[in-house]
Amino acid sequence: MALSLNVILFLTFYLLPRMKSSMVTLNNNGYDGIVIAINPSVPEDERLIQNIKEMVTEASTYLFHATKRRVYFRNVSILVPITWKSKSEYLTPKQESYDQADVIVANPNLKYGDDPYTLQYGQCGEKGQYIHFTPNFLLTDNLPVYGPRGRVLVHEWAHLRWGVFDEYNVDRPFYFSRRNTIEATRCSTRITGANVVFKECQGGSCITRPCRRDSQTGLYEAKCTFIPEKSQTARESIMFMQSLHSVTEFCTAKTHNTEAPNLHNKMCNRRSTWDVIMGSSDFQNVSPMTGTNPPSHPTFSLLKSKQRVVCLVLDKSGSMDSEDRLFRMNQAAELFLIQIIEKGSLVGMVTFESFAKIQNNLTRITDHNVYQNITANLPQEASGGTAICSGLEAGFQAIIQSNQSTSGSEIILLTDGEDDKISLCFERVKQSGAIIHTIALGPSADKELEMLSNMTGGHRFYANKDINGLTNAFSRISSRSGSITQQAIQLESKALNIAGRKWINGTVPVDSTIGNDTFFVVTWTIKKPEILLQDPKGKKYKTSDFKEDKLNIRSARLRIPGIAETGTWTYSLLNNHASSQMLTVTMTTRARSPTTLPVTATAHMSQNTAHYPSPLIVYAQVSQGFLPVLGINVTATIETEDGHQIILELWDNGAGADTVKNDGIYSRYFTDYHGNGRYSLKVHAQARNNTARLSLRQGQNKALYIPGYVENGKIILNPPRPEVKDDMAEAEIEDFSRLTSGGSFTVSGAPPPGNHPQVFPPGKITDLEAKFKESHIQLSWTAPGNVLDKGKANSYIIRISKNFLDLREDFDNATLVNTSSLIPKEAGSIENFEFKPESLRIENGTKIYIAIQAVHEANLTSEVSNIAQATRFIPLQEASVPALGTKISEISLAIFGLAMILSII
Repeated sequence: MALSLNVILFLTFYLLPRMKSSMVTLNNNGYDGIVIAINPSVPEDERLIQNIKEMVTEASTYLFHATKRRVYFRNVSILVPITWKSKSEYLTPKQESYDQADVIVANPNLKYGDDPYTLQYGQCGEKGQYIHFTPNFLLTDNLPVYGPRGRVLVHEWAHLRWGVFDEYNVDRPFYFSRRNTIEATRCSTRITGANVVFKECQGGSCITRPCRRDSQTGLYEAKCTFIPEKSQTARESIMFMQSLHSVTEFCTAKTHNTEAPNLHNKMCNRRSTWDVIMGSSDFQNVSPMTGTNPPSHPTFSLLKSKQRVVCLVLDKSGSMDSEDRLFRMNQAAELFLIQIIEKGSLVGMVTFESFAKIQNNLTRITDHNVYQNITANLPQEASGGTAICSGLEAGFQAIIQSNQSTSGSEIILLTDGEDDKISLCFERVKQSGAIIHTIALGPSADKELEMLSNMTGGHRFYANKDINGLTNAFSRISSRSGSITQQAIQLESKALNIAGRKWINGTVPVDSTIGNDTFFVVTWTIKKPEILLQDPKGKKYKTSDFKEDKLNIRSARLRIPGIAETGTWTYSLLNNHASSQMLTVTMTTRARSPTTLPVTATAHMSQNTAHYPSPLIVYAQVSQGFLPVLGINVTATIETEDGHQIILELWDNGAGADTVKNDGIYSRYFTDYHGNGRYSLKVHAQARNNTARLSLRQGQNKALYIPGYVENGKIILNPPRPEVKDDMAEAEIEDFSRLTSGGSFTVSGAPPPGNHPQVFPPGKITDLEAKFKESHIQLSWTAPGNVLDKGKANSYIIRISKNFLDLREDFDNATLVNTSSLIPKEAGSIENFEFKPESLRIENGTKIYIAIQAVHEANLTSEVSNIAQATRFIPLQEASVPALGTKISEISLAIFGLAMILSII
């Protein structure tokens, strides 16, 4: 079927790979579709809306000048929660939701934690997930600490939209420059200030002293702090310290500090922030605006979240009769209606074949009788063709006839068939304002199906032959309101092929953050099994306690009375049939109480389309509220259309695909392509044997807290931030289990399954560290794999030089180190290597630069690693050294009586 040019352009835009369904577009230099959403737990406060408007307006002008008259904020929607009172100016949202917002306003998880930050864990130049401001940040005067709020928003917008990183480093605040000076980690180096240690603070004043050198490293001691001059001439960089009045630009190639050991240099291969920004798709066809006038102020729309409206649009065409698809669809739909959809939601159902029929108009979910009224109409026979557009139109009508708007409503569309007319309703779907979640069942589902979810910001799933794929998909489609405590959480999802007359056993941990509305479900394919379930206190539930569905869809369900006991639950299943059969086990629950934040897991691929041989990255985030969960086992299962499964252990080690160590984001490269078509992602996060920890430190990609300023020879301090002591930086967390679907992605250009040439080199080493030990240099790094971060490299190439640029620009001609004794370890292992730089003359103050390449057995080489520096330092007698040429002895520090800002580092 021929497509018009408009449809082709429409498809091209929505096929662009995106990790998150942001609605932001850039048209004629102006950003439209920005969504700022307020969490339901935030108390109603008119000042929040006013301050958000003022922040965005201020940011728009600052952004316009920072990008050299290229872009500004034009249209912004502010989404207030359903918990706030209704007002006439509040409009109904379309696809805007809290979960898909660009900026969220939510309370921190601890009493400290008001630092603005961006959840950003992709590679250089890749978009982040969201910006997080707390109500306290928006309602209190933070001017001395962070600078004007509009400037902070631009700093965070650069993280979110253009994938640049911070140009400071709280863990490595100082470094040796190539000029043999100690410099604060910053960009640009034209930012001036004093390096001091706060010696004593009493009665409203403090005494400082100059920083001393550490006898081991030669750098300043651990307590040394860089205090910037309040009056500066430097105009860059916004990614270092946007709070300085003079700072109005990003670092360019001319002003960029390539030596600074900051995250931006690590992630972006020492390119300037402006260079990365100009490489963004936003700036490919954007020219500076002409004239001298600034653009108009942003326009704001106020939206209010509505109650959840969901309509199931289910395929009952003839092809659904094969491979038990109709049965499996009904089992999963019933699970969604009984266990997943939130109480108080409005739910309808449509079935379709060659035509569509409304089975249920919207019904409010209140009790079990309501569920039964809908499940009773699940289709029992499959026949006819596949008319997807008819099904969608009937879904819209089911919503409209129930006096609800299609705007902001959700449709769950499940189909296994093709429909060559699906593109005819693309425009209708777009105009409806509805969110379409698509579930492709089997390999023949229409290839354009995902267009519907891509264009409306919905989820996309692929399910193959067993029920678990469908169960995982339906379980993932929870409320987008931001009310985490209302959402269903999947604890277990297993498909077990059990031989005749055999038992199978398993365990599921239930932790203290969950336990409300807990269900245990078993399905079968031939004959109902014997079921035995035991709680941690020994109470047993038998087969007779499980309710079997009246529709004969081969499932039995037990709702645990009250709150499920904390601890390990044990289950046993006996296949009563003489032949083997497939049994599945599913366990879901919700937060223990409305005030208990549960541990949650989410997952996705770095892109939803891939063309071989481009590698993808699997991401999983495990957290409790906004706090990362560390030290757990996270496993991804990726399944192809033909049922082939690839198992990947995900890592939070700050190496390979993982951006930052111990941030609760678990990552891994995916390279095991197994033909073309749809692939599905499932992630299982498990804490076993009391290894899990909750990190109380706030992570990267945030506006820098400024301790104070030097002004007229005095240091004016900002309120001190509470420090998290090392022994308080982490908290123990119980054993737990979480399962989540990461949706589906589509692969093209891949060779057929089987042996094919290796095209992926070893991964780049990004965490190389070096130090002198007497006359030897000790190196450490995380081992890459033979194929990116999988397997074991064949060998390493280590080169050294006294000249930084030799390694950066001409690595192959730098001095080679003998590595014949260095045998690469398995990917993810810690490598250690020591050598003596025989060919170089070493004196006190000598700096040696080192870099590594990993080599594949087919002689594919990795990118050159980060460049590490080792400085030979023999302690001198001087107790201290000047700081950046500033001669500051003991200075009385004036402390202004500002409100205390509590935050975590």
